[in-house]
Amino acid sequence: MPERPALPWQPDPVAVGDAHASAAMRRLRSRSKALPEQARAHNRALVLQTLYHAGSMSRADLARRTRLTRVTISDLVAESLADGIIVELGIRESAGPGKPAILVDIDRHGHQVIGIDLTDTTLLRGAVMTLDGDVLAREALARPHAQDDAATIAAVQRLAHALVSAASAPVLGVGVAVSAVVHPDVEGPGATGPGAGDSALETALGDDLSLPVIVCDGASTAALGEYTFGDARSDLAVIRIGAEVSAGIIADAQLVRGHRFAAGAIGHVVVGDGAGPRCTCGRRGCLQAWVSATRVRAAIGADPAARADILRDAGAHLGTVLSVIASALDLSEIVISAPRDLYGDVFVDEAARTLRARTLPGAFDDVQVRMTAHDDGVLSGAAVLVLSSQLGIS
Repeated sequence: MPERPALPWQPDPVAVGDAHASAAMRRLRSRSKALPEQARAHNRALVLQTLYHAGSMSRADLARRTRLTRVTISDLVAESLADGIIVELGIRESAGPGKPAILVDIDRHGHQVIGIDLTDTTLLRGAVMTLDGDVLAREALARPHAQDDAATIAAVQRLAHALVSAASAPVLGVGVAVSAVVHPDVEGPGATGPGAGDSALETALGDDLSLPVIVCDGASTAALGEYTFGDARSDLAVIRIGAEVSAGIIADAQLVRGHRFAAGAIGHVVVGDGAGPRCTCGRRGCLQAWVSATRVRAAIGADPAARADILRDAGAHLGTVLSVIASALDLSEIVISAPRDLYGDVFVDEAARTLRARTLPGAFDDVQVRMTAHDDGVLSGAAVLVLSSQLGIS
């Protein structure tokens, strides 16, 4: 697993210490002065992040990697050992003089995490995972048909209880991905559309399970999974295409959420002059109306011989929007998460071609546009929600 810059879940993270020991680890941008009471938590997260991605090492190795003092490392390791987060693995073999070093690592088997995906229109899916994102058990329930908040919360609670029962180690927390713009001050379980949120679900599920519960929109969750467990770079966008279209964005190793928590809500951006297919929002020409799986599948079903042309047209409309996102944020990579049986090389290639044709000549020729290689991107991203919120790991 490649080393990554830390990507804290809490807003306005403060970089403490230095992770420049590896070229693959870049320090986060500081946005505010580190207060004394914050330093310990950030230093602990730095230690755990380093162990998580670099693997077992001695306390002296940790001090060199993080550039924290040996006294600080000793104190933080002792605290994490007592909490059951770090484990001692034994003495490292050494032919040199001096006292042999004791290796420490994240206790990767001491806890498990639960991820729940509520973004599907028909099924509620969940999984029990290791701290490394490996799926140990899966559960699924039919989604309630009625737009009934109480029924949806009750179904999610049943799913969550089944997953907790399936866990074979203490559960660190529950990450939940929803098809919504999630604002902490707005309630509504998984409702779709601007302004929807899930504080009611987060509270109800957390109280019911007596566990930390973190809720995030599906696209941002998928971006976290791609960033932590995939081969993605630290400046990327994950475009999720299903019945809806949305983006999860990581820029300069930061999850971009925005003032309204609506960063990446690109589905209702009107492409062109407003002509085109009618969107579910009532307008014409929204990106979602052009490229959603619902629209593309229906168009191909009506004219199978035109499949390539339909996919090229959809890819061009996506590329038009991507050109703005890539230019504004100077992204290195665009990852598309969409049904594999429907979208493919024709769609991806046209999106990439249009992106480059509509940006500064030569500047974005190296932007990689590809389909995701991870079928469990949202579930693994839900695991990252827990790792980040509880341990500072991403």
